[in-house]
Amino acid sequence: MLEIGLEFRKGILFVRLSGELSKHTTHILQSEVTEMILQNGIQNVVFNMEQLKSIDMKGMSSLLYHYEICKNRKGNCYICNISNEWIYLKLKKNRILNYIHEMDSELTVLQAVTV
Repeated sequence: MLEIGLEFRKGILFVRLSGELSKHTTHILQSEVTEMILQNGIQNVVFNMEQLKSIDMKGMSSLLYHYEICKNRKGNCYICNISNEWIYLKLKKNRILNYIHEMDSELTVLQAVTV
């Protein structure tokens, strides 16, 4: 199961993921987050992974898809609070962190991004 918390602050959409981001749950991300980004012209997105328990290849592809949306809108995509070591290693091994900026926390992103 995937639960998503959303908050829009200072031109940044904060997406708080809880549970698992997998082939069984990416449709939830698509319906809730992607639609919001596209309909509202959002450029900067932060995925907070503090409560994320697992991720698979489809979940990582979904993150890259959102990175591409942000990039095409001249914005940025960030990941913060990766608390699960297994998820961190998986993101690193699959080079996701070569594209999506990793930050310590949402506050760090707010301080770094000037909108």
